[in-house]
Amino acid sequence: ELFGRSPSYDTGEDAIVRVTATDVRKRLLQHYGENGTSSPFRLSLPLGSYVPEITRVRDGHGALSAIAATSHGSAAISREPSFPHSDAVPSAIEQAADGQLHSDPDSNPALTRSLNWRPWFTFAILLLVVNLSLWAFFWSRTGRVQAKTVSVLPWSALFSSTHPTHLITSDPNIVAVQEITGSEISVSDYANRKYIPEPNKLTANELHLCHIILWGDNSAAAVDPPIAVRIGALMPSSSKSIDARAARSIQLSDLKTDDNFIFLGSPRSDPWSALFAEQLDFRFVFDESAGQEIIRNDHPRPRELPAYVPTAEGWGTGQSYAIIALVRNPDQNGQVLLLAGADGEGTEAAGKLVTDLSRLSAALSQCGIHPGGPLQHFELLLGLNTMAGSPNNVDIVACHLLPGSAGH
Repeated sequence: ELFGRSPSYDTGEDAIVRVTATDVRKRLLQHYGENGTSSPFRLSLPLGSYVPEITRVRDGHGALSAIAATSHGSAAISREPSFPHSDAVPSAIEQAADGQLHSDPDSNPALTRSLNWRPWFTFAILLLVVNLSLWAFFWSRTGRVQAKTVSVLPWSALFSSTHPTHLITSDPNIVAVQEITGSEISVSDYANRKYIPEPNKLTANELHLCHIILWGDNSAAAVDPPIAVRIGALMPSSSKSIDARAARSIQLSDLKTDDNFIFLGSPRSDPWSALFAEQLDFRFVFDESAGQEIIRNDHPRPRELPAYVPTAEGWGTGQSYAIIALVRNPDQNGQVLLLAGADGEGTEAAGKLVTDLSRLSAALSQCGIHPGGPLQHFELLLGLNTMAGSPNNVDIVACHLLPGSAGH
């Protein structure tokens, strides 16, 4: 009614309603992070709906304190969660190291799965340290493209900008926490550093384990550093450098600029990417019955499916999906590149394809986009086979042009 559109109008041709709704969500987050700390109620606009929800803040003092501290940039909680008792974490760490965290496997399968991966979790952290070391090594030695510009979208838009580009890595530990709690972390909770939304619903062991996973760790997924290196190799020598940051180290205010952003990972592993979901036709949603993320197609076209469901979990064998999307940052002039898979293999496949300029150009041409032409927002849906943690046979399943390029 506000924009004079009928309920049945084609949102694929005219995205003004959903783009504005995205901006409303961002403004609500900003309000509650800066000015709304005294309110016992929260007004929100859930994704996929234009019907507002009003909720009462149950844990009033704790929640409001966290929001107030975040809005003032408190270093004390900017990277690490707070703990109710100073001796709780060391005790939990010692128990975990000795294998003494007890729980009934039948009554708590999520905790059992989490404890089962603890032995290789340490190995994964060590592997990540090696990855990051290699990342720093190769980043400093990788030769940049000497041409003045890279004339292929999305890089022509990002690298020719006078504003810097920030690469935001995913947050694998948040995925682990969601596995333990059995609930999804909204972008609102993530922005306000509320990584365990309902701690009262967890057992003492579950809560300790979540604290251990989150404690002082802003790790990136193992697939993220190689993607960053490939992107760095594409940068012309005349371009501004890319600032690589962890998802948990940024705040909502960082996005309220005209800078450009590259987000790695789906909303489950990088909740920030959910801020741009309203602009997409292919959206990640968590299927509780299947216990995994699927990709929903909000505007199916001929020979397209309404949903794409992976048949392989991480490090499994089967089929998976990913998206590459170039969208605008609502209410700003910057561009946002989303590289997201339903699993790590999918994100890796998206990173490889978007940095393979010849294949990317061919894919965009088939989509009706001139690779070296003016700015055009788009999204590519990728299908791939996975085996032992590696993506294979990556194909373009669908390509959608997105509105909203004019004026940028």
